[in-house]
Amino acid sequence: MSSLDVTHFKHVVGHFATGVVVVASATPQGPVGFTCQTFGSLSLEPLLVSFAASNTGRSWPLVHRSDFIGVSILAEDQEAVARLFATSGADKFTGLELEWAPRGSPLIAGALAHLEGRIETVVAHGDHDLVSASVHFAHAFAGKPLLYYRGGFGLLA
Repeated sequence: MSSLDVTHFKHVVGHFATGVVVVASATPQGPVGFTCQTFGSLSLEPLLVSFAASNTGRSWPLVHRSDFIGVSILAEDQEAVARLFATSGADKFTGLELEWAPRGSPLIAGALAHLEGRIETVVAHGDHDLVSASVHFAHAFAGKPLLYYRGGFGLLA
């Protein structure tokens, strides 16, 4: 057992700036997704990305059942989207402009980049699942990223 408390730990690791993504999938009931700040490139051979998903949330279990996932890397003007998709139980897709990846995954219009892939592995670690996904589609647009730093959203100067 560690002598560190959660508040102190979050303060310290919050000094690492991250990008912000929405991970989403199409389900028979409609699109479902969540905000994620623990995301990155994992491998070039094969092409893999990884992300961490809360295993206590409502969205991840639904996304996990899908064949393919879409990842939208959010742009600097999409803080409201990040906050919306971080809200449990919210009606996240109504009125939101979407694009669709080749295999049917929902993607957030106006994002800085889009990827689509298939979930390959899921490993439980504490209150999160660590996920790797093979990438089958990737496209980038011009702009700057939305960042998460020290408990809040920020922009590149």
